[in-house]
Amino acid sequence: MPLHITKIAFGSESPAALRAWLESQGPEARITTRYLPKRIAQMDGGSLYWIHQHRIVGRSPILGFEETGQGRYWVRLAPRLIPVRSMPKRAHQGWRYLEQANAPPDLADGDDDAADVMPPRMLGDLTRLGLL
Repeated sequence: MPLHITKIAFGSESPAALRAWLESQGPEARITTRYLPKRIAQMDGGSLYWIHQHRIVGRSPILGFEETGQGRYWVRLAPRLIPVRSMPKRAHQGWRYLEQANAPPDLADGDDDAADVMPPRMLGDLTRLGLL
């Protein structure tokens, strides 16, 4: 079972904006990180799960890791956002590992996530109360 990572979609105003950025990157999207994950060997076939407003909203398959030549690394991603059943996730810096058993399932084509149609304030209140 592949290991995944999570990351905040920093600077993205919505999941739609994140999707548009990913799709505009050409054959692969790249994000920069200072440190290479220690468990990189387990990430073959894994994904980066994006967090937006304290919820996991989608995933991008990891294509690999590459050194930038400036002491940093690129996380190479497929340039698409696969929608998943949203689930709460606390904000964090950098990235964190996510085991396959704890990863949210993908949404089927045409499926909507109830969190997508709720007003953000209501969604936040329900999450804080532990109801979502």
